[in-house]
Amino acid sequence: MENQQFSKEIKSKNLVLAALLGAFLPFAILAIIILTKEDVFETWMLFPLTIIPAGGAFGGLFFYLMGFQWFPKGNRKLIAVIFSTLFYFVILWISAVLAFSITGHWD
Repeated sequence: MENQQFSKEIKSKNLVLAALLGAFLPFAILAIIILTKEDVFETWMLFPLTIIPAGGAFGGLFFYLMGFQWFPKGNRKLIAVIFSTLFYFVILWISAVLAFSITGHWD
């Protein structure tokens, strides 16, 4: 019974919004970097443009769940927000390493 109440409290709209917000920042930064380069867009750039924002979406979901669902009040929320912010940047770093190692640009 408690699991059903927990799953009802999490709205899919909020999860999608958290994922989109988590993915938008790295996608926007990558798009600006790629579009302002003088070189022509190459196909290898599609891997970082998809993998890194996917990692950001996962990090955004984790941030939302930790800060607003699992630990919604008090000192535990502060610790959860700090931890999930660090986790977000670690996930971005890992997804960037993965994306650039797949393309062969991580030396």
